[in-house]
Amino acid sequence: MGRLSGKTAIITGAAQGMGEEHAKAFVAAGAKVILTDINEEAGKALADSLGSDAMFIKHDVAKEADWAKVVAEGEARFGLVNVLINNAGVIGKIAATTDFTEEDFNFVCNINQLGVFLGMKAVIPSMIKSGVGSIVNISSIAGLVAIYGSPNLAYVGSKFAVRGMSKQIAVEYGKQNIRCNSIHPGYIRTPMMAAATDEDGGEATSMIPLGRLAECSEVSNLAIFLASDESSFITGTEQVIDGGMTAV
Repeated sequence: MGRLSGKTAIITGAAQGMGEEHAKAFVAAGAKVILTDINEEAGKALADSLGSDAMFIKHDVAKEADWAKVVAEGEARFGLVNVLINNAGVIGKIAATTDFTEEDFNFVCNINQLGVFLGMKAVIPSMIKSGVGSIVNISSIAGLVAIYGSPNLAYVGSKFAVRGMSKQIAVEYGKQNIRCNSIHPGYIRTPMMAAATDEDGGEATSMIPLGRLAECSEVSNLAIFLASDESSFITGTEQVIDGGMTAV
């Protein structure tokens, strides 16, 4: 029996980066996994490679109708959904607040904040029917502290919002046996990070007490723990995985 045997999980932003690693790890741990992403080609290819315990649905997380489709098709294939990993997110424009447009701000918040809200709203009824649920919202250390030297008000605001919404859901739905926690990664070795610095994180590693980037698998291990019954009394928390950055 795997750590996630009997679990049916939706993982958003699952076609690449951390989401791809989460999808692989969750299937390996015994879960049935509904992968969603706007990148249809990569998402389908990944789901096909993971076998019969995975399926892919093209999905814009900022659209309520898309969420309804994901839950309905996921339930039809794998049964009631009892795990949600709200992983999809964007960084958006790096600029002074006065240089942000309303469109710049809404682009980030529609995916990072509205998408998380719509996902939780769509999945909670399935979790209530299931009798158990775990929601894991991927925030950031930018949901705990401001970003110095790389201004992005929309990103920071949206990631703080994810932290707060997670606590509210934990309190609101605890009696229905639904848990909700947020994960706050620091610098992770992803293609996006490599493009911004280099494979090893460049100068960014000088700010990390452990002296290296995190591997995507390390974040996946934390997500598996929070999704599993091993964390059955953990809810409403922020789980920091940053190599000690925010301890300084």
